[in-house]
Amino acid sequence: MFYRRIPNNRKLEIYKEKDFIEEELVEIPDDCGIAVEMQYPLLEMKHSIDKCLVRQSVLYKLLKAKEYLPKGIAFKILDAYRPLNLQQEIYDKYKDKIIKTFNLEHLSKEEQNNIIMKYVSIPIDDEEIPPLHTTGGAIDLTLIYEDTKEELDMGVKFDEFSKLTNSCAFEEKGMDKQIRKNRRILYWSMIKSGFTNLSSEIWHYDYGDRAWAFYNNSKAIYKGINNKKTSK
Repeated sequence: MFYRRIPNNRKLEIYKEKDFIEEELVEIPDDCGIAVEMQYPLLEMKHSIDKCLVRQSVLYKLLKAKEYLPKGIAFKILDAYRPLNLQQEIYDKYKDKIIKTFNLEHLSKEEQNNIIMKYVSIPIDDEEIPPLHTTGGAIDLTLIYEDTKEELDMGVKFDEFSKLTNSCAFEEKGMDKQIRKNRRILYWSMIKSGFTNLSSEIWHYDYGDRAWAFYNNSKAIYKGINNKKTSK
């Protein structure tokens, strides 16, 4: 399955179809074969959390996705559940950088936000159309070699803002073949286990939130959990 091209999927829109369920947040176990290196504590974000929290079904599907990986390759999670105050902090930190990078200064605020939200969810305090990571259904992850723990080359860094972060960016002729292969392994192992991918970010995958519902033409099952008690 890793020889298939990564498709150029439509860009995420605000999506409101929902049929919420109650499901707890759980921490990724240390002994499950999935590495964790939460990035925002490393970046010294004030509201970052050290625990890697996801919904129970997300953990189950991650473990399923792990079974599809080639021998010697493992997942490393970079970020998962975020409280709303962390989402606000990330938005405030990166908003101006995204505007400058993509030359958005001449656009209206609404037009700017339509592009910003491809990379950072707008910190809307609304549990029914929440920022994706506040649901516990969104995860950012990459691949590592099990023996060395070295990350496979994805062609971009986490939270980089460029056209190369688009999941299908290396599908074009002339692009690096090894990076293309690495991206396909990550993408198809996650898709096969039931996740969807945010097409503007190769590292971002969803289950149960409004992005997952949008790409599946279904209803979101996870609402936002704006719990500030989980922050430092």
